[in-house]
Amino acid sequence: MANNKNISDKIKVRRVPKRGIYDQEQIYNLLDKDSVCTIGFVHNGIPVVIPTIYGRHENKLYFHGASTSRMITNLEKGFEVCICVHRVTGLVLANSAFHHSMNYESVVVFGKAKKVEDETEKMFGLKVVSDQVLPGRWDEVRLPSAKEMKATTLLELPINEASAKVRNENCHNDEADYELDIWTGIVPIDRVHRNAVNDPKMRAGIKVSPSVLNLLRHGNTST
Repeated sequence: MANNKNISDKIKVRRVPKRGIYDQEQIYNLLDKDSVCTIGFVHNGIPVVIPTIYGRHENKLYFHGASTSRMITNLEKGFEVCICVHRVTGLVLANSAFHHSMNYESVVVFGKAKKVEDETEKMFGLKVVSDQVLPGRWDEVRLPSAKEMKATTLLELPINEASAKVRNENCHNDEADYELDIWTGIVPIDRVHRNAVNDPKMRAGIKVSPSVLNLLRHGNTST
């Protein structure tokens, strides 16, 4: 991970550089807030961007897919990849069209993904991804069978080239525009998990899992 004194051109934040973050722990914290990323790579000379889920453990990102998928078969060859995680946290509504904006948190990671070959590490990495989406769920369910493991490829990417960019600011209005009779301010955006809905084919009498109850109790909203 680069420090502020040694930032490569690849990860440098150029537009409003004061919003750039290069500190390792801050980048980890931002990555841990989400579980969905977009993965960009070049396939047959054409740029491709694929959304997928991920998990972070220490200085690695794990993500998986069907062993025959275009994304997996390209990335496991060691092609360059760019991963982006982003969240919009608020609408910034100015009193002019030009000054409208959004508050956001984003992380971009560059590197080469590597296929996880060791079966024990592979199972661990899959648990990391599962826990990123819903902590505790992995320990409540049937683990992957040998057939399912064979059909799935797990990739890991070291978080060595990464930067974040965060905007958490109010409106930047022109002073003269405050004379206009127009409301201006911020509309925060929260992520909400709704009440759990039973699978209609599930046997009667089965209670909602502890992981889901914990999510609804403690993680119902996040900003």
